[in-house]
Amino acid sequence: RRRSLTRLTRYRPYTKQAEFHEAGATKRERLFLAGNQLGKTVGGGAEVAMHLTGQYPDWWKGRRWDRPTVWGAAGVTGETTRDTVQRILFGRIDELGTGWIPGDCIIGKPSRAMGVADLFDTIQIKHVSGGVSHLALKFYEKGRAKWQAETLDGVWFDKEPPQDIYSEGLTRTNATGGCVFVTATPLMGMTEVVRQFYPEPTTPDRALIQMTIADAEHYTPEERERIIKSYPPHEREARSKGIPMLGSGRIF
Repeated sequence: RRRSLTRLTRYRPYTKQAEFHEAGATKRERLFLAGNQLGKTVGGGAEVAMHLTGQYPDWWKGRRWDRPTVWGAAGVTGETTRDTVQRILFGRIDELGTGWIPGDCIIGKPSRAMGVADLFDTIQIKHVSGGVSHLALKFYEKGRAKWQAETLDGVWFDKEPPQDIYSEGLTRTNATGGCVFVTATPLMGMTEVVRQFYPEPTTPDRALIQMTIADAEHYTPEERERIIKSYPPHEREARSKGIPMLGSGRIF
């Protein structure tokens, strides 16, 4: 139980996760492309937790804030936001405090979102400075209008957002000089958002990090081979290497 409440202090990133974090020190926008179940969402959640709590480890080379921050984090639907972003950050609904954000940093009871069972809306988090950080959970289905008006220090998009929502999220960080990052498996192919980063970033403010199944140290070579063979041929590069999928057939 004690270990489950102190995950953030025990986080040790894989090489590609560390590369993703370090890029945040100099790049305002980041795209972390990786296969399924390799660690992209884990890395994204750990970084957001550090920025909200101010609890940076000694090995940290990424961006730092020495004050409380305001963040937005989102997934595709309310259900996927609850089951991925919220679970990674806070733990399951009956195990609050077992995610990346330590339980003793969560202030009171998070407010609940309307229309989606057990989904949080806004959460207050203790910062090491003595102040209070704020996190709002959102999802793409609500559209661009739900992102307007707020001023943010950072935005985490878990799964690729539509271009208009990505642009709106980035705009919310203009006044603060904040950052935006996407963690995704590129199953939708060369979308507008992906084209801004892949195969090369289109501005110096952007960084692309790709993580393959070979970079995921929790799999043995035998497990990697078995997993790759389980995917349909046209999905293997996207699901195991984070390479944007180009089509559904063998000839594109």
